Amino acid sequence: MSDIHVHIGEMLARNARMYPNDIALVERIAVDKKRTEITWKEFDEKANQFANILKNKGVKKGDKVAHWMQNSIDWLVAYFGIVRTGAWVVPLNFRFTAEEMKYGADVAEPVAFVFDEEFAQRIASVKDQLTTVKSYICVGSNIPAFAESFRTLMAKADSTPLDTEITFLDPCGLYFTSGTTGQPKPILLTHHNMANACIVENMHHRQTKDDVFILLPPLYHTGAKMHWFGHFIVGSKAIILKGISPEWTFEAISEEGGTVLWSLVPWIQDILIKLDSKELKLSDYKLDQWRILHMGAQPIPPALIKHWRDYFPTMQYDTSFGLSESTGPGCVDLRIGNEHKIGAIGLPGFNWEYKVVDDDGVIVPKGAPGELCVRGNGVMREYYKNPEATAKTLRDGWLFTGDMVRVDEDGFIWIVDRKKDVIISGGENVFPAEIEDFLHNNPNIKDVAAIGIPHERLGEIVGVVIDVVPGKTLTEEEVLKFCEGLMKYKRPRKVFFGEVPRNPTGKLEKVKLRKKYIGMEQAIKL
Repeated sequence: MSDIHVHIGEMLARNARMYPNDIALVERIAVDKKRTEITWKEFDEKANQFANILKNKGVKKGDKVAHWMQNSIDWLVAYFGIVRTGAWVVPLNFRFTAEEMKYGADVAEPVAFVFDEEFAQRIASVKDQLTTVKSYICVGSNIPAFAESFRTLMAKADSTPLDTEITFLDPCGLYFTSGTTGQPKPILLTHHNMANACIVENMHHRQTKDDVFILLPPLYHTGAKMHWFGHFIVGSKAIILKGISPEWTFEAISEEGGTVLWSLVPWIQDILIKLDSKELKLSDYKLDQWRILHMGAQPIPPALIKHWRDYFPTMQYDTSFGLSESTGPGCVDLRIGNEHKIGAIGLPGFNWEYKVVDDDGVIVPKGAPGELCVRGNGVMREYYKNPEATAKTLRDGWLFTGDMVRVDEDGFIWIVDRKKDVIISGGENVFPAEIEDFLHNNPNIKDVAAIGIPHERLGEIVGVVIDVVPGKTLTEEEVLKFCEGLMKYKRPRKVFFGEVPRNPTGKLEKVKLRKKYIGMEQAIKL
């Protein structure tokens, strides 16, 4: 088979040929440790079955199939079944409301819809408006009247591979941005993008057939799936853990022989809090085979990794950076062995290049802040049905990320902030990520977000929302005193205490914070 035909579905078929009886996936329900596992051969056959089900319902190459499910083996079976028909898979955020789901469907115009039973009511409430959907397939036991049962259909489906001609450059999926800075935008990715993600992830973390990946974050997002892709390309096992807590994570790593974990800052914070309080004891688990922790989705506080090192002094560590428009993580990567640069997002990823530019697109001097632009095989094809946003974001092959960065004397890239989140106070640019990183050094702070608050004289002032470590106390006066280590114009002028909301992939939901703490109030008089 020529390279032009090595699409993402063929990679699964290759694993089935090479490792037919090896375990590919384990689904583990944390609360009762119930396990379900399938081999690579079974995975491949089930994907073919679902592809045949869709073909028999008239799904053809170029169609779109909406995919609204929680993490599970069936999530991946459905995903690969869809792409093997040549259709585009449209993964939806499991937190979407009915109206948000409808927005995605209006853009994608899917002809079929596969979903978990827990989403049936949300679909039913707007079903009459989903005019392009001809077939509904429900995964679960409680099947609504408007849908067919996934299990019933799979029980009698043919597992013969389809003969659909799929090339490397064909579209594969329509992914929606997280929407943390506005309406989610649909990102069109190709099989070429997906194959590149497999290679880049494996080059960065050197997964082998013997590795075992513990998968926690949602698969609908490019982050978790692309990290799994580094294991997928070499046929190693993955554990889909349903349920997140420090104890459940350690149990899965210990009992399943986990070697690689990709996690988010809040989850690692939770682990450290329990280790510090002795509620969680390393001696209760088998963790010596765990070789790497890697993180991303937000700037990583150096103080957090320093704290982690108190418990895991020899474990490898890496920071991965990316965005859905770059087919997930990897366009920039810290790389294992560069722990002296923790806090930076790293160097250009494998087979990626970058530049940092000002508002006019001119490259800035080293050390000066500017917008990060990246170029490589992971760059999306377009924002689907949005040529204006595409033209603004993709220019001469470069992806303008919207992230403000600086490059140090060694060539390492440091996130300054999202371009849209920069606070302008008295004419000075204040980068919220810098404030957040500084406050993460306070041992009583579990999480923090900095936002701009309207001010009649300065334009904006810095406000911070702080989530205090359970069992600890912190006052506004103590926070302001701690922040005297910052330059005066960067210091918070307003402190709020409360939950710091993050989406399922760990990104701060600053739109929610601004709505809650600023709303439509007049500028603050100080």
